[in-house]
Amino acid sequence: MGAGLSLAIVAHLLLILAIAFGVNWRVREPAGIEAELWSAVPQAAAPRAAAPEPAPQPQPAPQVKPPPPPPKAEEPPPKPAPDPQIAIEKAKLEEQKKLDAKRLQDEQEQAKREKAKQEEAKREDAKREQAELDKQRAKEEQERKKLAAADAAKAAAARDAYLKRMQGGLAGATGAENSTGTAMQSSGPSATYAGRIIARILPNIIMTDAIDGDPKATVEVKVAPDGKIIGRRLLRSSGVAAWDDAVLRAIDRTDMLPRDVDGRVPPVMELTFNPKQVR
Repeated sequence: MGAGLSLAIVAHLLLILAIAFGVNWRVREPAGIEAELWSAVPQAAAPRAAAPEPAPQPQPAPQVKPPPPPPKAEEPPPKPAPDPQIAIEKAKLEEQKKLDAKRLQDEQEQAKREKAKQEEAKREDAKREQAELDKQRAKEEQERKKLAAADAAKAAAARDAYLKRMQGGLAGATGAENSTGTAMQSSGPSATYAGRIIARILPNIIMTDAIDGDPKATVEVKVAPDGKIIGRRLLRSSGVAAWDDAVLRAIDRTDMLPRDVDGRVPPVMELTFNPKQVR
């Protein structure tokens, strides 16, 4: 529209200029023409009449000058014709804006698709983790059932063994219900006897040097029926010779061991000592 309007205005201006210069405008009065009249036969002229006195001319009325015409309003200057280059640049700018808007919309849609893809991946990971968790729980439940079945089988075997002992004349046995032995009474040391023996020997351990860590020395002790220590030997060294020697010397100083709750002393015992027991 801008280019077409500009061309139309320029064409009208050129047409007006062509008309103005092409027409021969008359601005002067035409020159007069004089002619002499001649008769065909010569004739004498009559005497000249006396000229009459001029009649008094009337005085012309004073002319009243008309008021001057009002000044013409200044016409606004004609608007300059729009520059076609400006219209082209404006069209390019509008096209660039459209392209930028489309690119922004495409980027937003791509970001939405990426976000949806990430959320879908998270959901898939959560499903896999839940499946692995369910699988692990099922495996643990199966293991628990196997252990429960094994415990039930052990309990059933223990009951069967107990019934067999009862049927074999072991009704007077002193073992517990879950005991699997076949003797009338237990002959091993009680559960607290080893602790009592170690508590008897520990006060006799004398160490002058500090020992790093927690080395453990295992000693075999042979005892007479009355509780007298008749022999000892190192089964497993602690790796610290000073500690091993201190334990052996402490056993030698102890000499006698207390009896168990049943009044007896086990003939052979394995005892383990470490520096933390002394501390």
